[in-house]
Amino acid sequence: MPHAIRIHQTGGPEVLCWEAVDLPAPAPGEATVRHHAVGLNYIDTYHRTGLYPLPLPSGIGLEGAGVVEAVGEGVTEVKVGDRVAYAGGPIGAYAEVRNIPAHRLLILPDSIGFDTGAAMMLQGLTAAYLLRKTYRVQPGDAVLIHAAAGGVGLIACQWAKALGATVIGTVGSPAKAELARAHGCDHVINYASENFTQRVRDITGGKGVAVVYDGVGKDTFTGSLDSLRPMGMMVSYGNASGPVPPVDLILLSQKGSLFITRPTLMTYTAQRADLLELGRELFDRVASGQLRIEVNQRYALRDAAQAHRDLEARKTTGSTILLP
Repeated sequence: MPHAIRIHQTGGPEVLCWEAVDLPAPAPGEATVRHHAVGLNYIDTYHRTGLYPLPLPSGIGLEGAGVVEAVGEGVTEVKVGDRVAYAGGPIGAYAEVRNIPAHRLLILPDSIGFDTGAAMMLQGLTAAYLLRKTYRVQPGDAVLIHAAAGGVGLIACQWAKALGATVIGTVGSPAKAELARAHGCDHVINYASENFTQRVRDITGGKGVAVVYDGVGKDTFTGSLDSLRPMGMMVSYGNASGPVPPVDLILLSQKGSLFITRPTLMTYTAQRADLLELGRELFDRVASGQLRIEVNQRYALRDAAQAHRDLEARKTTGSTILLP
């Protein structure tokens, strides 16, 4: 029987259980994918802890790459033998093999390996919708990207730079500052030792940035609002430091008629046409070398608990994959 990581209760990394699972034949509209690599993402910890509730017991994980082994009735998107990658759900990527709706799969170009494919899909598609859809970055824009040395951060910094933006990134250590600079950051702020809001104002001549991409959450939220130019866009897309507390909307008028949004990848890729569009742009930029995907950590899939510990302790940089 194939194995998968499953959770029967919420809690710390210790609730991640390596179990044998029964895998039925793919249902109509589904494909069976044997994973060659699985992506690790911070949202996985939200599912594990219950911050984002799941019906239990449950699988976990939102991203993977592998080969199609079987297809159900009516499947036209992929065929047996196709190299594929996916991100965004349904939950259950921490598995040696799984069934998944075929309309969520993208054909992985031959020029992109499985490790890269698994590492880049959720983070890369997130960067794609953030920079091309939520706020469409224009040449000359000043942008602030929090956690610039993280998985989404490294991709978003490179992409924003390629679009002609002035890229300001925040990090938590000197080593991560070097990594961010090497991936497109024009200015790097260590928020462990500097006031990032004041630095942003200094860098922009007091004007503020057009957009803040904030996956950190509670610890950076207020400072992010204070970093925006009038009518700037606050994009809160993650909660690494904890969820943002309730917001008094009058603050947005007081701070310059600001915009705020809390987007998700699933909304932006709910329609297959949108998923294909974002996927094509991501694959093209990776294949051309404009985006380098840094797979800096690899763990055996059965060791997912240790991967979660290291991720939450901020010991990781770039992307992390789990190998079945």
